[in-house]
Order: sequence, then structure tokens, then C-alpha cells
Amino acid sequence: MSVRLLAFAGARDAIGAAELALSLTEPTTARSLLARLCREHPALAPYESSIRLAVNGTYAAWEDPIHDGDEVALIPPVAGG
Repeated sequence: MSVRLLAFAGARDAIGAAELALSLTEPTTARSLLARLCREHPALAPYESSIRLAVNGTYAAWEDPIHDGDEVALIPPVAGG
């Protein structure tokens, strides 16, 4: 199973790329995918409690499944004024 990962702002800096292709060997949820990414990219760990995932353009609940071919975006908190 393969998904396209998009990373924005600090998440992009933490994983070192704006886009990655990820292979998943077992069914996964949004929460378990984020946990895996934090293990593989420790610089992402500070965002774990505040980052949001969007799947195919829609914010995902943590228990939502990730399917083959999905586009998953990592959206860290943003500040501005």
C-alpha cells in the first residue's frame, strides 16, 4: 500500500522534504501514521500533540483509516496576525 505524504511549514523542515511516497505494509490509522512518522523523523516529535492530518483534502479524525493511494497532508499549527 502506498500513500503520498505532503508536509507544510515546520513539518516540512522536520522531515526534510515537502513530499514523500510512503509504503505501508499493514492497515493504519491517522494516529498510527503520525506516530510512525515521529519515530522515523524525531524532529517531527515536538509537533505530535498539535499537528493535524488531512486525508484527501479533509481533516482526519485520529481513528480514520488510511487507504492505498490516499494523499495525507501534515499541517502543523500556524501563527500569524
